Amino acid sequence: MPKIDWSQYPIIPGYDPVQCKREAHAEIRRDTEGMTREEIREYFRKNSEEMQKERAEYRAKHGLD
Repeated sequence: MPKIDWSQYPIIPGYDPVQCKREAHAEIRRDTEGMTREEIREYFRKNSEEMQKERAEYRAKHGLD
């Protein structure tokens, strides 16, 4: 397995990745509270499509395609 050169990834002062993960999970729990499994699948499908659209727009805007 290749070694990662961590010097390429600067530390962001004040950023806590674990706290960020916890907040994201809490938001998802709030959004999906009381939903059926089918509704939860639809929630993730819809959010996935929105993210793909945003990614495509960003790439097109910045000439990355």
